[in-house]
Amino acid sequence: MEAAIDRIMMTYELLLNRSATASAEARAKVTEYVTTLFEAGEKDMHRLTVCGLTYLRELDGSSNSVKAGYTGL
Repeated sequence: MEAAIDRIMMTYELLLNRSATASAEARAKVTEYVTTLFEAGEKDMHRLTVCGLTYLRELDGSSNSVKAGYTGL
């Protein structure tokens, strides 16, 4: 599980240039989320990684096209 969290954070930090504090907060949140998934029975590292990245992108709004700046024009 720790390997999945490390992979999530490495990929997420490549996508967004964030401060050390913001990265630490993101790591704490995704660790809690991935732990929940792991305890619920998800053991596949690749699925945990994708779910964790999706979770972080939802938190920061980058998966929302309107928040990301798309206006439809």
